[in-house]
Amino acid sequence: MKALIHISDPHFGTEQTPVVEALLRLVHDEAPELAVLSGDITQRARREQFRAAKSFTEQLEVPSLIVIPGNHDIPLFNFVARFLNPYGNYRREFGDDLEPTFESDRWLVIALNTTRRYRHKDGEVSKAQIRRVTDRLKMASVGQLRIVVTHQPVCVTQVKDEPNLLHGCEAAVRQWAAAGADLVLGGHIHLPYVCALHARYAGIMRRTWAVQAGTAVSRRVRPGGNNSINLIRYEVLQQRRQCTVERWDYLTSAKNFVRVAIDPLDFYASDDPVESAPFDAEPGIK
Repeated sequence: MKALIHISDPHFGTEQTPVVEALLRLVHDEAPELAVLSGDITQRARREQFRAAKSFTEQLEVPSLIVIPGNHDIPLFNFVARFLNPYGNYRREFGDDLEPTFESDRWLVIALNTTRRYRHKDGEVSKAQIRRVTDRLKMASVGQLRIVVTHQPVCVTQVKDEPNLLHGCEAAVRQWAAAGADLVLGGHIHLPYVCALHARYAGIMRRTWAVQAGTAVSRRVRPGGNNSINLIRYEVLQQRRQCTVERWDYLTSAKNFVRVAIDPLDFYASDDPVESAPFDAEPGIK
C-alpha cells in the first residue's frame, strides 16, 4: 500500500536529536508519498526554531508536504507580534498558505488553520471553514481517501482532554462526514489514538475516523508515553477501498521507531460521498 506519514507536535526547541535521526531513518525507509505535519511545529514560534523545523522537513525528502500552524506557532509573550503579525516567522519558512490542500488520484488532504490569535491554546473552526471543506469534499473522486487536517482534536478519549476539543468540532464533523470525509487528523494533546466518529456522534451514517498523533520528537511526551507518529496506508483493490493506520513509537531500548499498533479501517459502499444536509451551525459557531 502507498503511505502517508502523519507527524504532529515536534515542538522544535525541545526536540531530541536521537529521536529526530530515528524519524528521518523511518521516513527514508518507508518512502511515503506525502507527509502531513499537523501543527505545533515549534515550542515558542521563534525564528531559529522555525529554521530548525524547515531543515527537518527538507531532510524528510518526501514528494509532497502539508504543514499547518498550531497554537505554539504564534508568539505567546510578544503581544505586539501575536496580534499584528502572528504568523510572521511561520510564513518566513513555510509560506503564506496557512490552509494548504493536496490532491492526487489517491489522496485528498484539506488542511485548516484552527489557531486564533485571541485564544491561548484552544482552537476554533469557523462556519466559513466548515462550509469550504464541505464543498471541497463533495468534489472528491470515488477512489480518493478524503482527509481533513486540524491541529486541535475533534474527538478525545479521556475526560481530562475534553477542554482541548476544537471549538465547533461537532458541527464540523457532522457536515464533513456527510460530505464524504474519511479521516480527520489532529494532534495538540500528545496522545495517539484512532476514534470512530460515527460511533461518537449519533446520526452520522458513514464511517469516519479521527486519527490523533503524539508528539513526534519533543521531550514533552505525556507521562508514561513515547514519541510517536502515524503511517496511513491506503489503496483500492477490486473497487474496494482499504486503509490502515499504523502507530510507530520511538523506543529508547531500540533507538528506533517501532510499529506498535495497526488499526484497519473498513469502508463500505455506503461510505461513498453523499449529498450533505443543509448547513446549520451550532450556536456560537462563527
